[in-house]
Amino acid sequence: MSGFGDLQSLASSITAVTSPFRNYLNDLYERYRSLDDGAVADYIPELALAKPEWFGICVITAEGQVFEVGNCDQLFTIQSISKAFVFGLALEDYGRESVNSKVNVEPTGEAFNAIVLDEATNRPCNPMVNAGAIATADLIKGANSTERLKRLLAMFKRYTGREHDINVPVFLSEKATGYRNRAMAYLMLNFGMVSDRIDETLDLYFQQCSILVNAKDLAMMAATLANGGVNPVTQERAIDERYVQDVISVMLTCGMYDASGEWCYRVGMPAKSGVGGGITAVVPGQLGIGTFSPPLDAKGNSVRGIKVCEDLSRDFGLHLFNAAKPDRNLAEWLAGGDGLNDW
Repeated sequence: MSGFGDLQSLASSITAVTSPFRNYLNDLYERYRSLDDGAVADYIPELALAKPEWFGICVITAEGQVFEVGNCDQLFTIQSISKAFVFGLALEDYGRESVNSKVNVEPTGEAFNAIVLDEATNRPCNPMVNAGAIATADLIKGANSTERLKRLLAMFKRYTGREHDINVPVFLSEKATGYRNRAMAYLMLNFGMVSDRIDETLDLYFQQCSILVNAKDLAMMAATLANGGVNPVTQERAIDERYVQDVISVMLTCGMYDASGEWCYRVGMPAKSGVGGGITAVVPGQLGIGTFSPPLDAKGNSVRGIKVCEDLSRDFGLHLFNAAKPDRNLAEWLAGGDGLNDW
């Protein structure tokens, strides 16, 4: 198989260089690159090393067209974005009912690292908060820690089309400071929600959060979900089609920490954010969006990334529940036409 860069170049070649949509993304980038709200995460010491001026936007269609601007090749750790995709792998390993017996799918207004379980069932609230993600990671099959990690890395390769490394300093930093996560794991062990291989599962969880990605990867991962679970460039299936709806449903309701309700209301795209500064967003059947900008708001979401997604949703009518005619026709813009609707 050729390298991911070659595949992207091939996919991009089918898109007109002067595409109005490419120009639109350039304008979007210039609009928000000087926005200096938010702060880089520092509760994990290694994350504080990120430069606040880094900013990238990438959009990949379900047909494999690639549009990018800014720092789309800059690597950063995936962090909580990994939770959505590991949830998908757990569903493939065990099926819907078995996974749901260990992890609920209800939104929560609590912070992502809250030590809270459902009062009635003792399950973590959903797979997108830390407790739920630890329980999900615990489900990943494998004879030992090495095999389980290899399965996770192979899964991410299917989504992005390339090999991924783990940022070892970030992993060790998370492991050294992960006291709350250990508390959650032992609380869930008490209620039978996780197995007794606590240290192994926590290491797997810290490693999955420390995988290095870039904005292109996040866009390709989202485009793969938008394309029914098939990578639009490599044509490799990354997830069983029947579980795509599970993943993107929970992304829509729970993917943006305790700002998920506001996101669903204003943006209306299934999405997942991470404290490394990334956001991946899915427009089912159409495209995937990946943004990267380290400064975060009080909820832990990328400030510039939210602005970009808000504008894309509004300007092209990408909100899942939009019933109004959008200002711009996305299909025509992607094809190279002006895409302006006649009101």
